This record gives sequence, structure tokens and C-alpha cells, in this order.
Amino acid sequence: MDRRLWLAPFLIAGMACAGAPGQTQTPADVPSPPWPAGDERGMANAIGPATWARCAPYFSQPAARAYELSHVRSNTMPLSPFAGPYVQKPAQTSGLPGTLQVFNMEVLNEGANPGQQGTQMDALGHFGHLSQPWDGTSPLATDGVRYYGGFTQRDVKPTPDSALLKLGMDKVPPIITTAVLLDARQHVGGGSPMKAGETVTAKHLEAMLQAQGLGSRGILPGDAVLVYTGWSERYADPDTEKVYYAMAPGLSDDAAQWLAQRRPAIVGLDTPFVDAATDGQLAGKAPPPPGTPAGMAFTSHQRFLVEAGVHTLENAKLDELVSDKVWTSCVMVLPLREKGAAGAAVRPVAIGASGR
Repeated sequence: MDRRLWLAPFLIAGMACAGAPGQTQTPADVPSPPWPAGDERGMANAIGPATWARCAPYFSQPAARAYELSHVRSNTMPLSPFAGPYVQKPAQTSGLPGTLQVFNMEVLNEGANPGQQGTQMDALGHFGHLSQPWDGTSPLATDGVRYYGGFTQRDVKPTPDSALLKLGMDKVPPIITTAVLLDARQHVGGGSPMKAGETVTAKHLEAMLQAQGLGSRGILPGDAVLVYTGWSERYADPDTEKVYYAMAPGLSDDAAQWLAQRRPAIVGLDTPFVDAATDGQLAGKAPPPPGTPAGMAFTSHQRFLVEAGVHTLENAKLDELVSDKVWTSCVMVLPLREKGAAGAAVRPVAIGASGR
């Protein structure tokens, strides 16, 4: 198919509604909350003609290219301590009786959580909020759990073996929108990868926007916000050191709230959690980073998924975008439509031109 044909709708929309990439101009009809009762999309409701129009100029840039924002998935990639093992086993070549054809497939191990491994996206139903902290020893009481939109445990996951009846990955639309990339490795880490437990604060976000020439544009409703910490330099395959998932930098609570107030559709980092984790925290041997609210070790998950309806993207591969200084782009995030799933593997792609 001629590449120009499938780009045509984006280009036409762009000529009508958008200026050059990076301009502050945005259509006035970007949907905004409050959403109707029973909403399950959150800020993904902002995705539509307005965000597609903002994307249009990036497709027509002569120097535009596609950037892969996901890591290659393998049996030896870093694995989440909260998910099961990931072992993809090739099946033997099989034949079709009476034909000249053969075919190949793979099988996945029992107990795998593919939607929570590698570059992945969380459903809004991935996290809920308890009224009181759980002590970790008594049975977990889920009757009082509240999710995004005020949904209860009975609404979302009424039995232990139930899929998500609400707020699952099957409710997420294709996310096609403009993206802002912020280089925290440079502006917070001083040119080196941020350290485990170190946080990107709201002041850091504001300063990075100014330093990267994005102060007047800011964060637009429906944007994808991508934050590069440099922690992904530890994402090694094969993962022999087992460091990447043991700890990480991430967003501070005030940064998560600052972003949520600006209503992006999705926030992604090149880290395993979006939240910061100190060395020893996941093993219960160290506290979370200073400033973390009591009882909310994963505060960004609370602010985004539970309160604001903002999706999260974890283990994003952002090094090439940063190297080429592609501070704004058009991003496409297309999660698998797994019915009732709490997360999904994704292959995000950014379309943009180098700013070097």
C-alpha cells in the first residue's frame, strides 16, 4: 500500500487544525473531565480527532523517522519481581496433512504474566486503594477497595479468580497523540543516570520544559509524557546482574500530582515502576524515598491510575529519542485487547525528526 495513502487523513487533519510541530496551538474541542458516570477510559477519553490533528505535522516532516520505544522481549530479559517467570518455548515444526505446508509456533510457560513484563502498559484496574494499610500477615480484606471512578472490588474483581470486569485493558482505546520527552538524565542526574530512589520532582519537570524550549507549549491535555532517567542503561539482556528491577529512580509524589493536573493520557518512564524504589525497599529492608506519603509506596500508581485515570507505560526505551533530541513527536501506543487484563505488552512507536 502506498505510504502516502494511509497518511492522508492525518495530513488533511493537520492542515486544518495544527501548525508546525511543537507549537502551542491545540484544537478547542479536546474532551475534558468530568466524564460520564461509569467511565472506564479516564484521560484516554481525550484521544481522538484533536490529538490526531496535533500529530499530523510530524508525519509530513521530511526528516521524520519511526523510533521504537520498546525493548525486545526474550526469556533472558529483566523480569519483574511481582510477576511470574517468562519462558517462551518454541514448538517443533508441524505439518498439515495432505499439503505442502508446515508452520511454527511458540508456547508460554504456566504462571507467566506477560502483561507485566518487558515494555508494558497498566490498565486503570491494575491498582486500587485500601482504606487502611495491610499488615502483610493477616488475610487481605478487599471489601473496601476503591478503584478509578469509585468502582468497588465487587465491580472490578468480585472473586479471586475473576478477570477485571471493569477498567481492564480491553477498555483502552488506541492511544495516538503528541508526546513530550523530558531528559531527566541530563537535567536531574547532571548527565549521568539517575540513582536508585532518586526522584524527579514537579520543579524538575517545570525546569526541564524550560531548558528544552518547551516552556510555552507545556503539557497539553491528552499528551503522552515520557521521562528519560537513564536507568534503562541497566536494562541488560541477558540480565545477569539482576539490578534493573531491584530498585529504580522515578517520579516524586508532587511530580505525579503536577502531571495529573495537566491531564495527559499516558505517562511513561524508562524505569520498571514509574515510581522510585530505594535499594532494599522491595525486600522490606529500606523505606521508600523521602516525601513518599505513608502507606503509598507506589504513589504515582495511585495518583495516575486510581485518582486521575492516567495510564502508565513502564520500561520504555527512550535512549534514541533523547540522543536525537526529539523533544516532541507523535506517539502511538496500541495495547493488546486482552479482555479483563490488568496490563499488556506494548510496542509504542514515536514519529518525529531529530532536533540535533
